[in-house]
Amino acid sequence: MPNFWQDPIGFIAAWLHSVLTGWGLPTEVVDFLLALLGAGVIALGAMLFVIFLIWYERKLIGRIQDRLGPNRVGPYGIFQPFADMLKIFTKEYITPEGADLVPYNLAPILAVAAVLLIWAVIPFAHNIVGVDLPVGLLFVIAAGGFGELAIMLAGWGSNNKYALLGGFRAVAMLISYEVPMIFTMLVPAMMANSLNLNDIVRAQTVPFLLTAPLAAIIFFITQVAEAARSPFDVVEADSELVAGFMTEYAGLKFGMFYVAEFLHAFTISMLFSVLFLAGWRGPGAEQFPLLGVLYLFIKTFVVYFIVILLRGSLPRFRIDQTLDLSWKVLTPLSLVAVFLNALVLKALVEAGLGGDSLGAQLLRAVILLAANVGVIWLSGQLMGQATLRERPVVSGPRPLAVSRPVVEQQE
Repeated sequence: MPNFWQDPIGFIAAWLHSVLTGWGLPTEVVDFLLALLGAGVIALGAMLFVIFLIWYERKLIGRIQDRLGPNRVGPYGIFQPFADMLKIFTKEYITPEGADLVPYNLAPILAVAAVLLIWAVIPFAHNIVGVDLPVGLLFVIAAGGFGELAIMLAGWGSNNKYALLGGFRAVAMLISYEVPMIFTMLVPAMMANSLNLNDIVRAQTVPFLLTAPLAAIIFFITQVAEAARSPFDVVEADSELVAGFMTEYAGLKFGMFYVAEFLHAFTISMLFSVLFLAGWRGPGAEQFPLLGVLYLFIKTFVVYFIVILLRGSLPRFRIDQTLDLSWKVLTPLSLVAVFLNALVLKALVEAGLGGDSLGAQLLRAVILLAANVGVIWLSGQLMGQATLRERPVVSGPRPLAVSRPVVEQQE
């Protein structure tokens, strides 16, 4: 039986396997039950973790905006999420007249399932992972599409003009931000020479944030947009669309969208930590996997703090500004990031600097960092000049004069 401190999941799985087989169950049934149990533990743990995330985010945004946040229900308002849960569970279910019931009811389920699917392939430690897929990065991209599909289904199936406009915005914004997101995800895959998330973490002797900062910055922005968080929350803009695609949802159906939003924000922070901050890597993480879990969560909470800081500080972008940022800035820069890192890596290999020694890795990191910083500086200069350039005045036909009606005075 494995040692608990060196392989806690293997230790528990071996113990349960011996217990269940001792009851006379076939090995195939035991393996299926253990796989089902593992999926349930990950899903249930993530859903329960949302309770803390809701309190943490509301409290932190309160401090950012110079207010207290929840402070009445329990000490420091710690029981406020439970009060919110009780309210959501007891609210009346309302289905709008004329709604398309299949997409309307399927949307909140897909919204939560999309985030939980990503947790299934996140490596919490070198031997603590739900499913260690060789194409884990591709799986993350595919699972993220379910979240966008949920928003579109909610907007289309609600029979509400505000929800429909929110769905249209989702199509315009979320799909456009997928393009630079996928391009930047190619960079850590190229540098690790693998699509496996655990291999990407192991390849980061120097975190990819330092060797590919351009791709890391673009990926972070696109992930915030994909989660529809401020300042990119145009699909549920309350000042324009009431609540966007969630306008017609109440009770637990709305609560599932609420859970998906908070859990998605934390999940994108965890994914950024895996791809660009070396994930679970740290002193002693190979010998004691639980230390790796701690390292991953510390890095994730640092990134999560930045996500919350953006939400509490920045106003919402207009939809045209959001699309301009994607198609005119992030998409070209993501292509530059891919070609830049590919060319530099190829040049280093041709120069005989492609070894795995620590010195070669540090030298590659310095050269890649210098190339990325140069491109970031040049991009900043070009964008600065573009913002200062005056738009040409477009001359057109004069508006037709509107004649005012003559009111005849009665004698």
